[in-house]
Amino acid sequence: MDKKKMGIIIAAAVVILAAAGGGAWYFFGGSGGSKSGADKVYVEKVSSLNSSGSGSQNRYSGVVEAQETWEVTKDTEREVKELFVKEGDMVEQGTPLFEYDMEEAKTEIQQAELELEGMRNDITSLQSQINQLSAEKNSASEDERFEYIAEIQEKQNSIKQTEYNIESKKVELEKKKEAINKAVVTSEIAGVVKSINESGMDSITGDTAAYISVLAVGDYRVKGTVSETNIQMLSEDQPVILRSRVDEEQTWTGTITKIDTQNEAKDENENVYYDSAGGGEKATKYPFYIALDSTDGLMMGQHLFIELNEGQTEKKEGLWLFEGYIVQEDGKAYVWAADKKDRLEKREVELGEYDENLGEYEIKSGLAEEDAVAFPMEGLYEGIETVTDASEIDYSSPLYNQENEEIPEGENGEDMAVPESDNGEDFQLPEGENEGEIGTPADENDEMTETMENGESRPAAKEMIEGDENNFLEGEDNGDGGDEDNPE
Repeated sequence: MDKKKMGIIIAAAVVILAAAGGGAWYFFGGSGGSKSGADKVYVEKVSSLNSSGSGSQNRYSGVVEAQETWEVTKDTEREVKELFVKEGDMVEQGTPLFEYDMEEAKTEIQQAELELEGMRNDITSLQSQINQLSAEKNSASEDERFEYIAEIQEKQNSIKQTEYNIESKKVELEKKKEAINKAVVTSEIAGVVKSINESGMDSITGDTAAYISVLAVGDYRVKGTVSETNIQMLSEDQPVILRSRVDEEQTWTGTITKIDTQNEAKDENENVYYDSAGGGEKATKYPFYIALDSTDGLMMGQHLFIELNEGQTEKKEGLWLFEGYIVQEDGKAYVWAADKKDRLEKREVELGEYDENLGEYEIKSGLAEEDAVAFPMEGLYEGIETVTDASEIDYSSPLYNQENEEIPEGENGEDMAVPESDNGEDFQLPEGENEGEIGTPADENDEMTETMENGESRPAAKEMIEGDENNFLEGEDNGDGGDEDNPE
């Protein structure tokens, strides 16, 4: 989902939440532009709307971990003579970790060398016997020669067997000598000693486990977690931005390399979601991994925020504003802004370039970073007092409350009519913009109307829901504040 669509969904959420909190007339034009000294409207600084923390991004939690973990398994047939490191120690490639006790191996080597010497002597003795038998065979009778030949062949076979035993013993001896030479086990990578398992066994399964684990240093990756309800928003090779939890202006970039749906991520703060029957269930979380473009300034175990990279950190020259705050009509553009006396005014602005990916317009003139603007809802008029604290708004004022609203013709005084294009189900965003799963309570799905000065009525909510994307964001109809079929 791109930032433009996200902005539309957020704007819709503001509309819906404000309607639920202060009465649906807040955004749906119930007052019809009635002027009252009690009316107030919330405004927000342009600089705040353009900040990275404006809330238009889904965020995921992540932690910096080693790209590689090296593990050494202890030889169960040998004892460790000395351990040179402890958990948390930094080691370089070649740093001694521990040493095996090789006293028994040295004794075995001495014994093997004696056995080799004995076998070589056996061969020498057998060869001498063969030479003696060969000499005696030459002077023996024809009948006796057969016996000499058989005895000579038997001793030759014994020599071959002994030679084979010698070669086998040599291989065994070389392994023991190599084991002594490798009695001191060194780290194969530079990193930090993550764990030491004295027993060398898994305490639960009883299987052989790593004796020492070393996490690589300098070759980091980020492990994130995503719940089953949001996993469809992520994909491999997707660029991301990582923010420091301490200073959100400090960022890194990377790419999602793997989304592991085969293994559940363990998280103490498990999400809970509720089904239509009201039953709560724990949302399963899955790990995903990010390859970093740069690891400068990162620390092992550091916790980060992760958000999809949609160009939100790119610095553009000039002033830019999300299109939802801009109203365009009759070839002109304006915003609802607070003047120097904190009163609302309809201020014309000059538009420049349009960023389709972010859904933003360049404001060439008419607005500054320090100016504050209101979301363009129905019923706004110039002169309303502006506030930067939403709690100051009196929702009982005429702008947000229509006590004597005339019921549109054809209504029965009960529920309001459902728009022709609706089916009475969930509140629908503009076509193609409903990925955010934003809805309204059932009572607010019906069409709302407002009474104009001439006594006629017009649909208010439907205008914001139907039509093209710009009309939805602008909150405008045909430009004159009236219905297309019933102009004022």
